[in-house]
Amino acid sequence: MTSKDILETDIPKILTEKPELAKDINAVIHFDVSGEGGGKWTLDLTKAEGWVSEGINGASKMTVYMSNDDFVKIREKKLNAQMAAMQGKLKFKPMDMGLAMKLGKLLG
Repeated sequence: MTSKDILETDIPKILTEKPELAKDINAVIHFDVSGEGGGKWTLDLTKAEGWVSEGINGASKMTVYMSNDDFVKIREKKLNAQMAAMQGKLKFKPMDMGLAMKLGKLLG
């Protein structure tokens, strides 16, 4: 599993099953994932579909920074996202705790 799998396959599947998550978050979020298997993606939860695109597209409410390894561990529940943030492995800029918590529901 890689960040690409999570963002381009897992997240759209979750959003299709639970569209209320997109409505609840209602923001554009950029993902900047470092390391092998990483990359940059835009998650646009202001739309009804087609949420994920490769690259940094347009303005976002927040950018999430992490390594591919840590992202996969968080997704597989081998790393707690709150602990990762406290350890500096997961960073949000600008930090919006409310938005980060909502995003956790989607990624967790």
